[in-house]
Amino acid sequence: MNNNCRECDRPLNGRADKKFCDDQCRSSYNNRNKKMPVAIVKRIDCFLKKNREVLEKLNPTGKLVVNKSVLLRAGFNFQYHTHTYMTRRGQRYVFCYDQGYLGLESDQILLVRDLPERY
Repeated sequence: MNNNCRECDRPLNGRADKKFCDDQCRSSYNNRNKKMPVAIVKRIDCFLKKNREVLEKLNPTGKLVVNKSVLLRAGFNFQYHTHTYMTRRGQRYVFCYDQGYLGLESDQILLVRDLPERY
């Protein structure tokens, strides 16, 4: 068993399972190790929020057909979504939270709003 602090590598005194010499070393170690995943989550969350905002703005009535280029010009990123829904007929709806879309023929996209009662 290593008897040195994981942050500053100083020898540890006290309990056999002790990992850090003090609270400052524990906080520094944990902050540094959690920084990268938090940054990734924040970046993805920004894409998801932007996508939802674009869908909501373009689709105030709850159902609308637009060209794919309209979404792209508005800053929509098709790589990011929260979930999908497959119908019995094999149609795959893609959602960003409560706002979704279905790809149609000729670069047409059906925009839909998910019904809250499904949850």
